[in-house]
Amino acid sequence: MRIGVIGAGAIGGTVAALLDRAGHEVEVTARGATLAAIRERGLRLDGKWGEHTARVTANEAFTSTPEIAFVTTKAQDAASALAANATQLAGVPIVVVQNGLEGLETVRSVLPDAEAYGALALYAAQNVEPGRVTITAPADTVVDRSRAAADLLGGVMPTKVTDNFRGAQWTKLVINMINGTPAATGLSVQQTIADPVLRPIVTALLREAARTGLAHGVRFDPLQGLTHAAVRFVAAAPLWAGQLVPLRMARHLGTVPNLGSTLQSIKRGQPTEIDYLNGAVVAQAVAVGRRAPVNEVIVTAVHEVERSGVFLTPAELAARTRR
Repeated sequence: MRIGVIGAGAIGGTVAALLDRAGHEVEVTARGATLAAIRERGLRLDGKWGEHTARVTANEAFTSTPEIAFVTTKAQDAASALAANATQLAGVPIVVVQNGLEGLETVRSVLPDAEAYGALALYAAQNVEPGRVTITAPADTVVDRSRAAADLLGGVMPTKVTDNFRGAQWTKLVINMINGTPAATGLSVQQTIADPVLRPIVTALLREAARTGLAHGVRFDPLQGLTHAAVRFVAAAPLWAGQLVPLRMARHLGTVPNLGSTLQSIKRGQPTEIDYLNGAVVAQAVAVGRRAPVNEVIVTAVHEVERSGVFLTPAELAARTRR
């Protein structure tokens, strides 16, 4: 099958390499050092799903029309990437594998006639070297309704279909609340959850996201052991008790230090999608007449790190959340 993958970072690189290993014809879009590395050495996959070097076709934009396309860019890059490939995507089913809440809306705004589906990657993949992806913790990919996409991905990785994709997006958003403190401090996700100074901050981020989603009437879809009941618990529990939830989430991360996607972007010198993660919680809270003050602090702190390259200490970050 002819597969197109827009973006060859952690998620796109994983999808492309595994589909190539299964014998599909894959073309990826990439830029700069990533494009050069893939053309020179191939797209390299290692870690928990084995090793494979995918000799995929790589260009800045598609040169042929795929039978199905996966959009795996950062949220802020999706609209321009879709526009750049609009001609080749005409009439092609599109699967958006992306964090945040806006992926499908972005496709519909750029390509209003597209047959579009959402998907969520729950596995931990690291991309800190151009053209190389390491799977540090295997897990499911969750697909919105598309049996064709689920069957295709299910042939190369654990996959399930949900009929509550909005609830799944919100659960993933809550899960992604563990990304902000690593991006602000330079520590791994495991380190931030284990740190007695940072764990209450992580818990507060989770609690604000949970309360905001519940205020929007969301029924959270169960992902990685995080059920609707668990989300309600973290929303209602005092901070000391709610810390049980990130500690439980840490069990799904494995032992390899997990940087989180936001810190990986910083280490690559690229803009993060913090505005679509913690920033989404802030915006969604405002929409229902609430605030998410700890998420506001994290958004500001991560943007400062993006500009300066200087991480905050746990004590510095904690002091900001107490202001």
